[in-house]
Amino acid sequence: MADDLGDEWWKNQPSGGASSPEASDGDGGGDTEMMQQETAPIPSLSKKGKQPKECFFIQTKETKEDATKTRRKRKKKITDILAKSEPKPGTPEDLQKLMKDYYSSSRSVIELEELNLPDSCFLKANDLTHSLSSYLKEICPKWVKLWKNHSEKKSVLMLIICSSAIRALEIIRSMTAFRGDSKVMKLFAKHIKIQEQVKLLEKRVVHLGIGTPGRIKELVKQGGLNLNPLKFLVFDWNWRDQKLRRLMDIPEIKKEVFELLEMGILSLCKSESLKLGLF
Repeated sequence: MADDLGDEWWKNQPSGGASSPEASDGDGGGDTEMMQQETAPIPSLSKKGKQPKECFFIQTKETKEDATKTRRKRKKKITDILAKSEPKPGTPEDLQKLMKDYYSSSRSVIELEELNLPDSCFLKANDLTHSLSSYLKEICPKWVKLWKNHSEKKSVLMLIICSSAIRALEIIRSMTAFRGDSKVMKLFAKHIKIQEQVKLLEKRVVHLGIGTPGRIKELVKQGGLNLNPLKFLVFDWNWRDQKLRRLMDIPEIKKEVFELLEMGILSLCKSESLKLGLF
């Protein structure tokens, strides 16, 4: 009987297939785990793929910043050197050398020789101990007699060439002791139309002209200013602006100065009717 009851008990138990869902779940879980193991490295690979891009981008940015910093440092160094360097007064040789260097690529050897000016056409240069009035008195001691005998319109006896309108106004204020009662005219472009300057030169006698080479050149071109009566041409050579540049250190000003010199000034210097000064 015990054996029969045992057999009955085993027959009433759920068949082995009933547990197959659990097994299948277990197998499914195993497959899921395997899929997770296969897919798990993908994010890590994507992270590794992003890292070189990030490193490359950061490196490029640093290179640009370093280049900018280098440029800034170089500019500061140049300014520091100019600020600390001892000022050297300009000489006639400086002007001659600048002219040769400027025209060396566009003129022949013979043409370059024609640009040479005789030493006799140069006045004593400023040794940096003079004020403008004291320098002008030294190079032109008979100024009062000279301007009183001048009666020709559309001309001046003395031209002072500077780099800007602001500097021209400073020069006019600083030369009161020299000019006396002589007539002075501003020859720059700022706030003054060239037609107005031509009319003024036609109407009245002017003894002193202070201005920029660009405007003076245009006045000569338009026939408003005749250079033949000119006796003195003074360059504001040694003065430096806020960037520590002198008159001939500014490329556009240097170009206009040389163009002006070739509009009859060089020939007047060679004939010794015109004297050049470097203040």
